[in-house]
Amino acid sequence: MAEKGSDRRGSVLFDSEEKRKQSIANLTSNETGEIKNPLIGVPRDVDLNLDAGAAQSHGTKAYICGLSTNSDRALSLRFSQISQLEFADSFQVLMQDVENFAAEHQLQEILPLLRKGALVAQSPEAIDHLPELDENDKAAFRREVTNKWRQPKILYFTIILNSIAAAIQGWDQTGSNGANLSWPVAFGIPDSGPVCEAAGNCGPNQWLVGLVNSMPYFAIFLFAGWICDPLNHLLGRRHVIFIAAIFSLLSPIGQACTQSWEELVVCRILLGIGMGLKEVTVPIFSAEVAPTSIRGGLIMSWQTWTAFGILLGTSANLVVKDVGKIAWRLQLGSAFIPAVPLVIGIYFCPESPRWLMSKGKYIKAYKALCRFRNTDLQAARELYYIHAQMQEEELLIAASGVAVHANVFTRFIELFTIPRVRRATQASGIVMIAQQMCVIAFYSSTVFANAGASVTGALLASWGFGIINFIFAFPAIWTIDTFGRRTLLLFTFPNMCWTLLAAGLCFLIPKSSSAHLGLVALFVYLFDAFYSPGEGPVPFTYSAEVFPLSHREVGMSWAVATNNFWATVVSLTFPRQLAVFGTTGAFAFYAAMNALAFVMIFLWLPETKQRSLEELDYVFAVPTRKHMNYQVGTVAPYWVKTVVLRRKGLTRPRLYQFDKLSDARAAEDRDHAAPPYEKSEISKA
Repeated sequence: MAEKGSDRRGSVLFDSEEKRKQSIANLTSNETGEIKNPLIGVPRDVDLNLDAGAAQSHGTKAYICGLSTNSDRALSLRFSQISQLEFADSFQVLMQDVENFAAEHQLQEILPLLRKGALVAQSPEAIDHLPELDENDKAAFRREVTNKWRQPKILYFTIILNSIAAAIQGWDQTGSNGANLSWPVAFGIPDSGPVCEAAGNCGPNQWLVGLVNSMPYFAIFLFAGWICDPLNHLLGRRHVIFIAAIFSLLSPIGQACTQSWEELVVCRILLGIGMGLKEVTVPIFSAEVAPTSIRGGLIMSWQTWTAFGILLGTSANLVVKDVGKIAWRLQLGSAFIPAVPLVIGIYFCPESPRWLMSKGKYIKAYKALCRFRNTDLQAARELYYIHAQMQEEELLIAASGVAVHANVFTRFIELFTIPRVRRATQASGIVMIAQQMCVIAFYSSTVFANAGASVTGALLASWGFGIINFIFAFPAIWTIDTFGRRTLLLFTFPNMCWTLLAAGLCFLIPKSSSAHLGLVALFVYLFDAFYSPGEGPVPFTYSAEVFPLSHREVGMSWAVATNNFWATVVSLTFPRQLAVFGTTGAFAFYAAMNALAFVMIFLWLPETKQRSLEELDYVFAVPTRKHMNYQVGTVAPYWVKTVVLRRKGLTRPRLYQFDKLSDARAAEDRDHAAPPYEKSEISKA
């Protein structure tokens, strides 16, 4: 089979040196903020059955006739600047590229679908005016908007399996949360109380407890996160998730059987390897199989079900708390339970189509897309559109002077040297660092114990924390693709800041007061309610989608390594920080970190909602300085005028929009689709 990615011919869409240079420029420094479709520039009213000569004559005339009846003079002026010959030539180029694509990858059997799919990809807003589509085709594309959650069962089965992987992650975290109250005493390293105070070793023991707790995150940022790139590159998404599930199955059992804190360290390192492989691979897998319109909602299932895993973990902690000396062993070991269905079920899911395409396996990619989409035509449309965008990505990488198919070390260097990739690296790093400025999830039981709760009371309070974390994650399933990732973060971080500060100040209330524990719990729960729909789900959703396919694995590895490096720092230092700063001081410190995160997100985080993974190349081609200046000079004044001064009727700022030609065509379609009386009214106006 001639399906070798390295042997691919360049797309004829970019045969022109001028087009090639323009594409590279757009993907390197997108000063206008326009999001371009590489297939734009083709007349729609061309029958696929026409020969080339007829297409050049009939198609162009039909399109220009449509313009001549349009009452919008500004629209006609835009199109008058584009020659008829250019339209016809563009159509021939598109059809020629489709034929070359089908021949090269042995897809001739679906060539008619690819032709129609290419026209739909070129003009997604014009499906009602494409004569090549029958009513069933049009109805299927309309349902993408009107019934966007109606998707094939195998897509939801895949997302459910990925959600189980996330639940394992949450359970792994909260097992240690509850066990922290018992295992240090069992291994002779109590970190608080009269025993360690009498021995004078509370300080060193606090560092040891922090070290043990931080080991999974240490293993992820130092090792597991980085081996994900070569493993994903060689094995694919499903195989890597299966390997991660094996680690997640055996490591908790090992933790339950340890006889010293040193053995516990080793088992938690192995647990970290499984966690790291899942953290990198599962969000990428979800992003690559999800439709654009609901991608955010599906990817954020990672955090929603991580929250569910936290709830399950806190529930398990409560169930076994009274069984005696082995309670902490059961709390750590119970995390193996959700790994069982993941091990069994992952190979029932199709492989990622985008990964298959990166390996030149286009036939398998098409078959996988057919299972993940409602119709074969939708699968063909997506197959060809991804292919066209991948061609542009390769142009960008080649123009940067590095190998298109580079090894992991080269790709890592490119995270900081290719401008488009560097901006994604910066943005993903910001959201991942910001997530670790929310420290309570690691030590909620310890926080409530310091507030005066008993062991049972602290576990019950942590259980309440887990319930709120899970329940409040659900709104983000809908809001993440409507309000957007950036908006959710900008709304929740200020609220997280003041609630965290308020919780810390409540520790100044005397413990003898009945208000002490109640107010601490109230503000911690309010903090949790703001964290769950914002900084909880967004970082992994965002990081999984911002990198181009060529750098997606190593980019996500970077993001996960960054997240877990700071998780290591937090886990390692927080027990000692509580002792040195006091609880109020520690909470005030992290409240300040939340305020800093708000500023960083406002200045440097682009929005990614409702854009295909390939269209995000243009979003991250906007220079950082341009984005920052726009936020400070345009968006911030708009906020002041609308939120503070309460002015109405102001136009919402939009840095990112589709290119003018696409907008013009959409406007022309709406005009043609309007009833006659509406068109006459427009003419009179």
